[in-house]
Amino acid sequence: MARDVDQIYVARGKKVIQVDLKASRPGRAELLALLLGPTGGLRAPTLRVGRTLLVGFSEEAYAKILR
Repeated sequence: MARDVDQIYVARGKKVIQVDLKASRPGRAELLALLLGPTGGLRAPTLRVGRTLLVGFSEEAYAKILR
């Protein structure tokens, strides 16, 4: 899924981590650490909007991307 997007926003608690895949491509292990939850599944909710992937829930990130 990460191969088909340019931006990833990951919400972890109140913190939002933005990964710009056009500027730099993190390693597979780093991406998996961001995208997978403690049970090994994709963190929820996960939403793809165009070439942006939103992982986890952040009201701020949703407002920014979905406006």
